[in-house]
Amino acid sequence: MPRPFWRATAEAVVAAVDAIYVATSPEKADYVAEFAQLTLTNADAALALAADLGFLSSLGSGLYQPLSPLCRSFATASQQRKATALRVALEVYEPFTRFKERLVATGDASTAARQVKRLLDLDAHHDDIKETLLSLGQYGQALIAKGGGEYALREEPEHNDLAALAQGCENDAAAEDLVRTLLGQRAVDLVSRDDVIVPLANALQRARATDGRGSVVSAGNAVESFLSGVGSRVAVNLTKKHGINAKADELHQRGNVMPKKLLNVSKYLGHIRNAADHGVDAEVGGAWDIRASTGIEYVYVACSFIAAVIEREVGGAVVL
Repeated sequence: MPRPFWRATAEAVVAAVDAIYVATSPEKADYVAEFAQLTLTNADAALALAADLGFLSSLGSGLYQPLSPLCRSFATASQQRKATALRVALEVYEPFTRFKERLVATGDASTAARQVKRLLDLDAHHDDIKETLLSLGQYGQALIAKGGGEYALREEPEHNDLAALAQGCENDAAAEDLVRTLLGQRAVDLVSRDDVIVPLANALQRARATDGRGSVVSAGNAVESFLSGVGSRVAVNLTKKHGINAKADELHQRGNVMPKKLLNVSKYLGHIRNAADHGVDAEVGGAWDIRASTGIEYVYVACSFIAAVIEREVGGAVVL
């Protein structure tokens, strides 16, 4: 599986995407080199890697055009938004996800790069692979340099990261594209667009508007619809089970797609959805308020949960 690792840096990738995004027509590496003050070699490498990451589309003859609405994030002054947009792409980019796995397993970036080169049959020197992935990971704030050549994974994204990315979802297409990226292709191929993807996209737009309650309600509806679809595919009858919690419990008891750790994630989603949607809670004597930050975080957890359940369903990696 050849991949274009040609010593491209994250900064060059971001600059190349920005150059193509603001252009009025498809452009080539020479335009990007002049626009972004890169060498022609670096511009060519950055464009190839940006296309591999899913930001740009290669039209042939060296021409590129924007592909993902996330490109808009690189044409802003917000460094945090640029970093978060890159991290979203990295989380579904196989060379990087494999690199993270091997980095955790070995504790050594060079060894991890050698193993990724072998696993994916990459057509570049392992040092180039290492430097490229480290550059992407640090720019996207997915990796942290500890000193002495050691690196650690950044475990939890900050709320302001998610908010910065949500701010980019200014229209239906941008919001839906981000949801598809967060879910990953396997999930996108299986779930209902109308019942799962579109409500999640609507939830992102509500989150952008600081409507925490509306975001949770819309994303919660998507999760419940998703669980109904899982039940249909794995022959578990959920027609008499209402709500996220009840559906997830039934899947846990009657199948292997909902192990306990995923069930517990579903409880977070189910109980927050109930707090947002069920009015007065007798236990506390009033209705729950939903913070804007909760609305943002809920959408991202929902997408991660759906992607993890799909992986379990199709026999892929066991991930959270």
